[in-house]
Parts: sequence; structure tokens; C-alpha cells
Amino acid sequence: MNTLFANIYLALQTVGNKLRGEEQGATAVEYGIMVAGIAVVVVGAVFLLGGSIEGLFTDVKGCVDGATTGVTTAC
Repeated sequence: MNTLFANIYLALQTVGNKLRGEEQGATAVEYGIMVAGIAVVVVGAVFLLGGSIEGLFTDVKGCVDGATTGVTTAC
């Protein structure tokens, strides 16, 4: 009877060790999914705000060009 319990215990230990060892792979997959989600959000924000950001940079460029040439503009 003790041999039976010892075998069951060893089998459960083996299964538990395998499951704990595979957790690192699952963590890597979870991080990969998070990175992909963040990338989708960044790409979406660039597409949605791209025109506004381009206009802002154009305005800043105009102010910098005006400051270097001495032409005053509303900055």
C-alpha cells in the first residue's frame, strides 16, 4: 500500500514539475500579446492624430524659420 501512495505521489510531483516548467513559455506568450496590443494602439493613435501632429510640427517649423530670419509671426 505504501508503494502505491509513493508512486502516486511521484507521479503528481512529475506532473506538477512539468506544469511549472511550462509556465515560462506561457508568460512569454502573454508578454508577446501585450506588446502586440500596445503596437496596435500606437499605430491607431498615429493614424488618428497624424494630421494634427503634422500641423503642429509645421507651425513649430514656421516659428523656428521666422526666428532665424527675423520675420515675426504669431507663434
